[in-house]
Amino acid sequence: MIEKFLLLVLLGVLSGCALTPAREEPGEPRVESNVWTQTPVHTGSAADAKTQWQHYRLPGKQATSFRFARNDGRDAMAVQASASASMLRQKVHIVPSELSQLKFSWKVPELIAQADMAVREVDDSPVRIVLAFDGDRSKFSAKNAMLSELSHALTGEPMPYATLMYVWCNTRAPGSVITNPRTDRIRKIVVESGGSNLNRWLDYERDVRADFEIAFGEAPGNLVGVGIMTDTDNTQTDIRAWYGTLTLAKVQ
Repeated sequence: MIEKFLLLVLLGVLSGCALTPAREEPGEPRVESNVWTQTPVHTGSAADAKTQWQHYRLPGKQATSFRFARNDGRDAMAVQASASASMLRQKVHIVPSELSQLKFSWKVPELIAQADMAVREVDDSPVRIVLAFDGDRSKFSAKNAMLSELSHALTGEPMPYATLMYVWCNTRAPGSVITNPRTDRIRKIVVESGGSNLNRWLDYERDVRADFEIAFGEAPGNLVGVGIMTDTDNTQTDIRAWYGTLTLAKVQ
């Protein structure tokens, strides 16, 4: 019984959008090559341009649909979630001294009325920008250490030391920090709230290092992953959204 409980806990963390990588399943199509996915998530060395966006499914979850689209003259990733949760992820390696501004954009036609990212049972979101960081896992609580070890056993990689998200919340004011109800190693900064800006493109520029310190109360470690995710697996609803390309500038 305890093994089954631990597995369910880990799956709960994954569905709550920690950037722990699920293995890509055989036959799972990669997102088609296009301007959006060919754009590196950060600028810098020539090696950056070789980094690929990949579609990662989460264990036990229906996959969200990702497809390239042009929307209002923009290159975009169109996302359709139907009681589903999966992500596009790109692995990176940026040391803290090189962390700088993250630019991203999204367009959301409607919110998920019953969603609340502070409540485990309805922790869904129409849009998420997900940043995974490495760090000193010896600082983990017993619970988080257990989750990280189990993640390593099941996926081949430990749970990220910390996961920072930028989200659109139904009610909380921009600037609010939401701690994930499953683990305090996932924290979300609200950058948009309520329905006044629905159905229009919104552009953001964030200081990643400063936001991490606000959310976690410590300096960030290496940034090791960037993802986008739209999930409705908890509320069992349908939602769609569009993401613009992401640019993470590196301090030269």
